[in-house]
Amino acid sequence: MSIDMSQFHQVFFEECFEGLEAMESGLLTLDVGDVDSEVINTIFRAAHSIKGGSGTFGFTVVAEYTHIMETLLDEMRDGRRQVTQPAVNVLLGSVDCLREMLTSIQNEQDINEVSVAQHKTALEAVLNGVVSEVVVPVPAPKISNEAPKVQTAAAEVVAQEEDASEQGWKISFCPYLDLLKTGNDPVRLFRELNELGELTAIVNAQDVPKFYELDPEECNLSWDLKLVGNVSSDEIKEIFSWVEGDCELEIQPLAKPKVIKPAPVVDAVQVDVEIDEPIQVTVAEPENIPKPALDTKKDTEAESSKTAVKASSSIRVDTEKIDALINMVGEVVITQSMLGLVGENFTMDKVGQLKRGLAQLERHTRDLQQSVMNIRMMPISFVFSRFPRLVHDISSKLNKKITLKLVGENTEVDKAVVELINDPLVHLIRNSLDHGIEMPDDRIAAGKPETGTIELKAYHRGGHIVIEIIDDGRGLNKDKLLAKALEKGLIDENIQLTEKQIYELIFMPGFSTAEQLTDISGRGVGMDVVRRNIQSLGGNIEIISELGKGTTIAIHLPLTLAILDGQSVAVGDEIYIVPLVSIVESINITEKMLNKVAGKGETFRLRGEYLPIIRMRGIFNVQSINKPKSTEGVIVVVEGQGALCGFLVDELLGQQQVVIKSLEANYRRVEGVSGATILGDGSVALILDVPGLVRLSVR
Repeated sequence: MSIDMSQFHQVFFEECFEGLEAMESGLLTLDVGDVDSEVINTIFRAAHSIKGGSGTFGFTVVAEYTHIMETLLDEMRDGRRQVTQPAVNVLLGSVDCLREMLTSIQNEQDINEVSVAQHKTALEAVLNGVVSEVVVPVPAPKISNEAPKVQTAAAEVVAQEEDASEQGWKISFCPYLDLLKTGNDPVRLFRELNELGELTAIVNAQDVPKFYELDPEECNLSWDLKLVGNVSSDEIKEIFSWVEGDCELEIQPLAKPKVIKPAPVVDAVQVDVEIDEPIQVTVAEPENIPKPALDTKKDTEAESSKTAVKASSSIRVDTEKIDALINMVGEVVITQSMLGLVGENFTMDKVGQLKRGLAQLERHTRDLQQSVMNIRMMPISFVFSRFPRLVHDISSKLNKKITLKLVGENTEVDKAVVELINDPLVHLIRNSLDHGIEMPDDRIAAGKPETGTIELKAYHRGGHIVIEIIDDGRGLNKDKLLAKALEKGLIDENIQLTEKQIYELIFMPGFSTAEQLTDISGRGVGMDVVRRNIQSLGGNIEIISELGKGTTIAIHLPLTLAILDGQSVAVGDEIYIVPLVSIVESINITEKMLNKVAGKGETFRLRGEYLPIIRMRGIFNVQSINKPKSTEGVIVVVEGQGALCGFLVDELLGQQQVVIKSLEANYRRVEGVSGATILGDGSVALILDVPGLVRLSVR
């Protein structure tokens, strides 16, 4: 009887990706010139496990590639070879190559054979001792009908790329729909490309929907670019590194030179080659996300999202949590049996026993709910583990010396939060690397150590998780922020702002359009999108900064997105849920206490400040029969978009935990509403989107 091995593929891929993370983390901690046997053994074991599993499942191309890595690592751990920076860089590139190979196999796509051959050549060059500096595989090797020696492969690759770069490049740039939501702007990329050479851009607008279907936060355009000049592909890829995973990118030389397509390696010295099609370079995608083709953008985007969801649909759970869940289920079964016996021959003298049973069932249900929620909890290290490599790569490109400190990696948070918080954190850390930390010479001149520090910290506070990005860089200049806001017309010149409100300016849409072209120390590029993404998770973001000392950005998020602590409010005959995290206070008022401002709406004076008032009956057009409009009501003071405002409701009903149901998945998106829940009496209550209501009221 044959065994279907495909049923084990998902577990194999999960273990491989975990092994790759361990390899990457170990390589980043290796000391050059020193042989740390424990670290190298960890890296070696991960490579050995991937090779063994690949061979078992028939993925021979992965097994053969990993065997070369294993050989190099074995020589390092035996002391036959010293750890050098070029070797570490080649191994890091090999980890990326392995990740791409495994992702392609998992998604049933073709492996990029050219990329694999280039990384394999670099590995063999290190093994043969011919690499004296960093070997970076590039996509345009020299045309040859003879098998090149490994010793000359790197030199030939560089020579061919120089030949191609003298004429220029043709670039096909197709952003995904969510590109703008990650804080990136194509115009900035084109501006930087234009500085490298002569740029010509042709926009493709065939995917732009009709006006009434248009979402201003989605990017429906793509571009065909022509860059003429003596430019290398690495310079182009460095510019587009900011949008890795958020676009489809093809880079081809205008001269269209031929490329080599390696055949299987016969030995460690010689590789057979043949002439093949024009080169094609694709920006690396994030782990586990498949790459759609350019000519089927929309269909494959949908397929990509499905595959990505499938790849992350499993979760590893500690057996102690499973045992606790089983115990809770057992308690519920016992209580249910007891209540069943009471109900079989129920008499009034059993009312006390019935009440005790129901109270016990309520307690067990609450414990069961908590136990199930604990299963969804994952350590934040699943996100944090990606950033040492990011800091290593970007700091090397910027010629900065930066150390990343991770604190609280074992802090647990809901799986959904872990999956969605990555993009905002990537953007914030990139800003700290690029704009926050100064160049080594500037730091020394300012009396600081030349090596900057970025600290990524996570901890629990109440029912929330707090993630802080702390750097010891130049900090934010309040005067320059104010000047930029005035220049762009975002604030009135007579307005008086507190320090916190000045820092909040960088979250305003449009504030960061030209940050790269000014001398303001950044953090503004796309920060409005970052805040919206965090608010969509039910969280908020705040900034504390001191000029010359550094900046702290704190993100406050709920521990779970499945359950919400909310305040029930009555608006006419309807019930709405206001998230407790957004509520500052509640005040009983009468109509006479409101101030009408011509053409501006209504305000309420609270301790010397005037709060804008949003009438919930008017926003949701609530017509009430049982509860006619009254001259009295309650103002629920909430914080949204960095400012206070008041929701005018009829009555406060009480606080409760509610289970969030997606309104968009079951009905459609409703502005001002983030979800819905089912109350104890079976009725449906809408959960208010506080930032969305503030934006709606402004319009």
